[in-house]
Amino acid sequence: MDRGTLIRTIVLVLALINQFLIAADLNPIPGTHELWGEIISMIFTVCASVWAWFKNNYVTVKGKKQKEVLQANNLIN
Repeated sequence: MDRGTLIRTIVLVLALINQFLIAADLNPIPGTHELWGEIISMIFTVCASVWAWFKNNYVTVKGKKQKEVLQANNLIN
């Protein structure tokens, strides 16, 4: 995975863990429940999901081959 994919995946995992903790009525990540509430936390999770997986992450075998072709033709960095 490239750096951008890794960062998006980490943000998504943190958002999902926080959402699970709120749903289970456990202690969420500090500051998230008191400041944001459940609705803002849900919006954060949805946005992190969209950001993480609607980008060209190239995480499948087919995606990695596509990335190699694009790089070979200097179409992406």
